[in-house]
Amino acid sequence: MTAFGTFFLPGPTEVRHEVLAAMTRPMIAHRGAEFEALFGELQQGLRAVFRTARPVYIAPCSATGMMEAAVRCAPQGRILALVNGAFADRFAQVARACGREVTVLDAAWGSAHGLDAVEAELARAPYAAMTVVHSETSTGVLSDVRALAALAHAHGAMILVDSVTGVAGAPLETDAWGLDFVLTGSQKALAVPPGLALAVATEAFVERAASTPNRGLYFDLVEYEQFAKKNQTPNTPALSLLYALQEQLRHIMAEGIEARWVRHAAMLQMVEHWAHGLHARGIDVDFLAPPGARSPTVSTLTAPAGMKGGDIVKRVAALGFVIGGGYGRLRDTTFRIGHMGDHTPDGLARCLDACTQALAPS
Repeated sequence: MTAFGTFFLPGPTEVRHEVLAAMTRPMIAHRGAEFEALFGELQQGLRAVFRTARPVYIAPCSATGMMEAAVRCAPQGRILALVNGAFADRFAQVARACGREVTVLDAAWGSAHGLDAVEAELARAPYAAMTVVHSETSTGVLSDVRALAALAHAHGAMILVDSVTGVAGAPLETDAWGLDFVLTGSQKALAVPPGLALAVATEAFVERAASTPNRGLYFDLVEYEQFAKKNQTPNTPALSLLYALQEQLRHIMAEGIEARWVRHAAMLQMVEHWAHGLHARGIDVDFLAPPGARSPTVSTLTAPAGMKGGDIVKRVAALGFVIGGGYGRLRDTTFRIGHMGDHTPDGLARCLDACTQALAPS
């Protein structure tokens, strides 16, 4: 078992002992007043995290479940999928698997989509919705979902946002930016164990969903909306995980969501400074994402010539720290450092020291 402050995987992220301990609380009836009080408290915290006045849906599944919910409940019509990494591609695959007509607009892995290219495609053909990944975990790219939402709306499309490694780590304003649907998972910047998917939909999205056929049962957002208004869930909740979420939201609210964003931004700056220092020592490590489009929660870095990402991960592990290897087509050429959740600059500094040792020429 790793000690706290040594686990820098880009998800699941490290979980505080108090949060894990909360999961040992006894069961309660999930159709009673005690559960409704718990759900109501969770709503207060989650609305502050998502920056929304809308209900936040809580589903006992991975974030992929809420990806499917977004697609199944989206308005009828073709979907434009913005693909610039493995998880953006997954969103497109989910849409196809749900029987939707999908057009993929590709961008290089390691870059964000240019707004002109997106606008040109939206103008070329009618689209009902557009999918985008806010913080692409495979590449470390942060997309400007605010600008993308404005483009989608200008062309009559709704925007569906995967913010799995964004929410609670990167600035995101669900209501102010007009995001029609936003989803995340519990195991990333929220720093709760895996097993919960959380999402917000606009009132207009839910109203349109009510007339969408074949939206299924388990991920019917119309039903989630109805139950959330009663401080309930439509399906049996993962109660122990809700206890963990309750404990963690209290911690997040004590820190303040904006202060949390600042802490994550500071950790990104630390990795940038560290990579620059490696260059000065002749160690060729670069960010895959360009300046200005880097996620504050996960850094994807290129492996130096003659080294593979997996080799770097093993060397760092031998020094007592867990980082991530490259993902998908980037498996051998990159490695990833997850600096999200409750990690601190001091803890990250120790991880980066271990990475420096692992990268030093033998």
